[in-house]
Amino acid sequence: MSVAQRGKWKTWAAMSAVLVGLTLPTVTATPAGATTNAYDSTYYKNAIGKTGPSLKSSLHTIISSQNKISYDAVWNALKVTDQDPNNTSNVLLLYSGYSRSKSLSGGDVGDWNREHVWAQSHGSFGTSAGPGTDLHHLRACDVQVNSTRGNKDWDNGGSAVSGAPGSYTDSNSFEPRDADKGDVARMILYMAVRYEGDDSWPDLETNESSTNGSVPFHGRLAILKQWHQQDPPSTFEERRNDVIYNTYQRNRNPFIDHPEWVEAIW
Repeated sequence: MSVAQRGKWKTWAAMSAVLVGLTLPTVTATPAGATTNAYDSTYYKNAIGKTGPSLKSSLHTIISSQNKISYDAVWNALKVTDQDPNNTSNVLLLYSGYSRSKSLSGGDVGDWNREHVWAQSHGSFGTSAGPGTDLHHLRACDVQVNSTRGNKDWDNGGSAVSGAPGSYTDSNSFEPRDADKGDVARMILYMAVRYEGDDSWPDLETNESSTNGSVPFHGRLAILKQWHQQDPPSTFEERRNDVIYNTYQRNRNPFIDHPEWVEAIW
């Protein structure tokens, strides 16, 4: 090949490369390793770099290694996981943010009790050790507010909830106050990854319905994703994740450690 021919070939090759580059698809899933975490080289090492179903499957395997506690033990566990950082004698209540004495645990008006963020009836798992006692979705909550939420799905709108300023509800859905929206979303998405129907419990999944009733689904996914973006993990949430891992269950909520994994999966 002559010098002139080589020059023409190089020019054509360069132009071709540019054209190919312009036509290549650019839409890809968010990389699983987009942020770093202290557990990436150990706990999450088999999930780093994955996306989509592969990431969900890897995280399921990782977080399914879990110590289970009894429903009675949840009372004392919540006094530790939900402790008010400004008053160690109190717990912070979900949906209201109120600080209430740890001693007021029970079922009477003015007490706090154990709220299943993934409603027990959405899969009929009750309070048996497993999804019924998983601290990653159990929170201290005012008795009456807990009753108002019931087993409703998640959505925006409705009437103001008495005893929980900033929260709203209608006949089939519940909207937590802004400071709890992300917490709720990450708890629901944790459950959808942890329980896949391979350990005698139902396969829990999210969907877009707000009338799921007793089926093992919780909605609405699009709203939960919005809440997750709107309300990133707080110091309280991160501490809670650490306490559950170190003291009780030995597993973590990956969406607190790696918020970008929500979009990488869903």
